[in-house]
Amino acid sequence: METKIFDLKKDTKRILVIIIAALLMAVNIKTFVQAGNLLPGGATGLTLLIQRAVKLFFDLDIPYSPINILLNAIPAFIGFKFIGKKFTIYSCLMIFLVGLFADLIPAYTITDDVLLVSIFGGIINGAAISICLSVEATSGGTDFIAIYMSEKKHMDSWNFVLGINAVILSVAGLLFGWDKALYSIIFQYVSTQMIHLLFQHYQKETLLVVTKHPELVSEIIHAKSHHGATIIKAEGSYEHKETFIVYSVIGKDQYISIVSIIKQEDPDAFINTIDTESLTGRFFHKKTE
Repeated sequence: METKIFDLKKDTKRILVIIIAALLMAVNIKTFVQAGNLLPGGATGLTLLIQRAVKLFFDLDIPYSPINILLNAIPAFIGFKFIGKKFTIYSCLMIFLVGLFADLIPAYTITDDVLLVSIFGGIINGAAISICLSVEATSGGTDFIAIYMSEKKHMDSWNFVLGINAVILSVAGLLFGWDKALYSIIFQYVSTQMIHLLFQHYQKETLLVVTKHPELVSEIIHAKSHHGATIIKAEGSYEHKETFIVYSVIGKDQYISIVSIIKQEDPDAFINTIDTESLTGRFFHKKTE
């Protein structure tokens, strides 16, 4: 059976969500980011840094789009070759739309308080990126490489992204003053926390379920997440009755749906979850298109 290249309902929704995310990010750039002379990090931050440097040294205003598209060329190639073709196409759509909207939307200052700009700009930036990631696309730049490292190499990409952003902020600090660079760190921290809160696809939970129906619980976990489970025989310390512990690791974004079904099918189940910081071994990841 052939897989449909374009699913009208699914892909139309995907495009509409990307348009919303791109518009939100562009508005944020033209209001909070530019008002505070902040740098979001990644390709967006590097694009703004180049724009400001050209303005400073040559007194020229160059558009956002050409620089941003050029900077994303190599990361997009990595995404197309190693992550997924549709993922990269939709990410390129996001990159193009952010540039287009950023060039069309006039700059507007909401507040001159740089701390407020850093906090609320970071919140909006993190929300826009999370919305984009929710439909399997990215805002480009280091996100391509970070997802490649997380999904294909199972490596922590935080240090890599942090290193690139540190270089961008260091150059910005030397050229435009360290106060803006330090406020940009606040912006990036808030943005990262928002993404961590809203997008939980790569976060994992260890699930421990004490139950008398281990096969049923295991089937629920597999049906909803495609993850296996380990069934451990146990004994209650109070009544000394035989019971079972079902042990599994699931995606954090799957937790609510799995637990709600387990509680519905087995109301007496005792469920404990633990944030999984590190995992070695085979773990099912949905293939990115």
